[in-house]
Amino acid sequence: MKLRLGLPKGSLQEATFNLFKQAGFEINVRSRSYFPVVNDPELEIILMRAQEIPRYVNEGVLDAGISGLDWILENEANVVEVADLIYAKSTSNPIRLVLAVAKDSDIMDVSGLNGKRIATELVKVTQKYLKENAVEAIVEYSYGATEVKVPDLVDAIADITETGSSIKANNLRIIATILESTTKLHANTKAWNDPWKKEKLQNLAVLLQGALRARSKVGLKMNVPCDKVDTILDVLPAMKHPTISQLVHSDWVAVEVILEEKQVRDLIPALKRAGAQDIIEYPLTKVIP
Repeated sequence: MKLRLGLPKGSLQEATFNLFKQAGFEINVRSRSYFPVVNDPELEIILMRAQEIPRYVNEGVLDAGISGLDWILENEANVVEVADLIYAKSTSNPIRLVLAVAKDSDIMDVSGLNGKRIATELVKVTQKYLKENAVEAIVEYSYGATEVKVPDLVDAIADITETGSSIKANNLRIIATILESTTKLHANTKAWNDPWKKEKLQNLAVLLQGALRARSKVGLKMNVPCDKVDTILDVLPAMKHPTISQLVHSDWVAVEVILEEKQVRDLIPALKRAGAQDIIEYPLTKVIP
């Protein structure tokens, strides 16, 4: 038996492949191929646009897929969310679907869009948001280069932004956030009700989320004199509690801890001053709580 899984081709492809590699899945794809080879015989992977994946999952063509919440909502797909995977093309933050106007526009908020023209790839999501805010506007599908259409072709756009840099570069100003979107591992109900496929999806979710969790953390090992242990423990932050192991035939112990990578720069000198020696920092591949 195989699990048929849709992965996004395009801007999210490299980030997705890197995540799967960290989780233990080596994916190899030839140029222009839509059927990668993976080192798991129980997976059949198909590459396609993230915009289409929820529709094919919903219709049962795919058992499961990885795509953003924005595209699940746009496709009105009735799918099961297996895991929330917070990563994007460039960052590990959620992306935003925003309404933006020209920097010098007199439109200050969503109410100013009454009777205006808006370009977007996410027509249904945008229309729903406008309706909820009692705004009537013309929402048209954009086939690309959405940012450059303001103000000559449309009054505003509803576009995805990860860092906001593209919005600023095109002299636009955000007036509202329609939604925050994260990447979702999702499945159709038939696949989710199949015991084998459900277990496969749950295992996949554990590994992918473990890989994401490990990205912001590192491990530290050090040797500490027994009479300095309390001092070191006062310095160390930890996810739970440090692991302390007695060194053989010695009045020293080994201390090991997992912590946020951003803490390490200031922490290592403090540990050294507190009496720790032989300090080793190492990267993590997965963190499974």
